[in-house]
Amino acid sequence: MRDTHLPYGHQLIDDADIQAVVEALKADKITTGERVEQFEKKVASYCGAKYAVAVSSGTAALHCAYHVAGISRGDEVITTPITFFATVSAIVMCGGKPILADVREDTINIDFFEIARKIRHKTKAIVPVDFAGHPASLDVIMGIAKGNNLVVIEDACHALGAEYKGKKIGSISDMTVFSFHPVKSITTGEGGMILTNNESYYEKMLKFRNHNIEHGTKPWQYGIWDVGYNYRLSDISCALGISQMDKLDKFITRRRKIARMYNEAFADIEEIITPVELPLVKSAYHLYVIQLRSMDREKFMESLVSQNIGVQVHYIPIHYHPYMQKNSRYRIGDFPNAERYYSRCISLPIFPKMTNDDVEYVIDTVKNIIGVK
Repeated sequence: MRDTHLPYGHQLIDDADIQAVVEALKADKITTGERVEQFEKKVASYCGAKYAVAVSSGTAALHCAYHVAGISRGDEVITTPITFFATVSAIVMCGGKPILADVREDTINIDFFEIARKIRHKTKAIVPVDFAGHPASLDVIMGIAKGNNLVVIEDACHALGAEYKGKKIGSISDMTVFSFHPVKSITTGEGGMILTNNESYYEKMLKFRNHNIEHGTKPWQYGIWDVGYNYRLSDISCALGISQMDKLDKFITRRRKIARMYNEAFADIEEIITPVELPLVKSAYHLYVIQLRSMDREKFMESLVSQNIGVQVHYIPIHYHPYMQKNSRYRIGDFPNAERYYSRCISLPIFPKMTNDDVEYVIDTVKNIIGVK
């Protein structure tokens, strides 16, 4: 057994990152300075989007995007039951109502047939989630949205660096949301960003993240015409993000190599269902999730933890949470694909800092638990 704990995800910070942060700390402005815009432009350029707005977290990014899309009391927003709860809580923060649509069995992304079934006169937006870094069916979803005058807000918190039919994620949907939490493609410690090609959305988001302040001709002249928030991201965080962006492609390449090692090792094991990557899609592999066909998931995970391997469940379905049981009409049994997936999913370690020996240790341990060589 290894001596140290191997987490399911972890940041990779090098000397260049540390030096970038040190320089930011020595700068005249450590917030609302030039590094914020530099970071925004760097991410927007990489993704092929016109505009980017950096904010304090992925959750703040979702709230910002929902707000400028005009989601308010009574509006319905269609999303997936397999996501972190922030995707839904930000809808509720705007007064909207989350409408869940079941997932596909292969990618565990939202099923566009189910989206079409859920559209009503109150529907305002569709929020696909690029689960585990694998883009959703964006061309079909954008077509559905256009035909019904809906906004597509892509929750791509897993998918910076992923591609869909030759296009980088961040350039396709009306708005695309990223997270820079330490386990994501790159990190700023905490942080998030919204990308868009819509100038009106961009201008509104800039104000929303800064209390919705409207400035006059003199610094002491300002007014607030609508409620906003302090969702700003500091120059210190943005300095780290700028440095991390230089390594993003290398990080994604490493994640994809680890995924290939797992796929090859588990290919002939009947008990394990490995993740799917559809043609014309490049996954960022934020997560590597296996599914068990028959073994007890809880015992399997406990066995991995006992060998110092960090595992996680991504995710407890949205409608399982006590909040939704109390505040929605959804009940266990409503989304069979999502629930079947949840009952047997396990996230194995995958992050750029992992060595090949780390990967082989996970593979060998998984095989030993199953009882194969």
